Amino acid sequence: MLSLTRRLGAEAVGTGVLAAAVVGSGVMAQRLTDDVAVQLLVNALATVAALGVLVAVLGPVSGAHLNPVVSVFAAVRGLLPRREVFPYAVVQLLGACVGVVVANLMFELPAVSVATRDRAGLGTALGEVVATAGLVVVVAAVSRPGWTGRAAVLVPAWIGGAYFFTSSTSFANPALTVGRALSDSFAGIAPASVVPFVAAQAAGLVLASLALAVVEPRQPQPAQQHEEDARAV
Repeated sequence: MLSLTRRLGAEAVGTGVLAAAVVGSGVMAQRLTDDVAVQLLVNALATVAALGVLVAVLGPVSGAHLNPVVSVFAAVRGLLPRREVFPYAVVQLLGACVGVVVANLMFELPAVSVATRDRAGLGTALGEVVATAGLVVVVAAVSRPGWTGRAAVLVPAWIGGAYFFTSSTSFANPALTVGRALSDSFAGIAPASVVPFVAAQAAGLVLASLALAVVEPRQPQPAQQHEEDARAV
């Protein structure tokens, strides 16, 4: 395993690039067309493409969590030391904020502009629960032996699909949620909506974790696996 410093660096840069892709593509879409459906499609395609590349490139370095929800779930699954969850989340949050600032500056907007796009509502919160829970299930799937290489396809595929079938347009990421409050653009979210979104994301994480604990087949421990292999001979 690489040093914590290198892994944290990868998480910060990766989350920053992802945030820049989300916000930058939203601004670009607004400038290209007034059609909201096309704006959402452009935003989704850019996000999915960037996320796929980041997962493929940074997966071998840090796991390419790019998301505090994924880091917490990885710790629950024993894939990340629990003492590293907090530093992972901190650099993800900082990276997201820096990425949004960079996106704003690329399009000659104020470095920070407080978002005014209200995304409150019970239906929207439910959509964010569904989006996050689905992401957690996908992460659980690609964590299985032999499935790691599919992460760069399945994770973006879920996010891309959830962009269009959830009422929240699938943020599913507390770090990006906070960062997007710093851009008054298509991809922005008003500060008043941030806490409900993060709460919904936490609920999605808990619900998915509980469901997986019930329905997912228990992986045999090494000693148990040895006994099963011996009986099979």
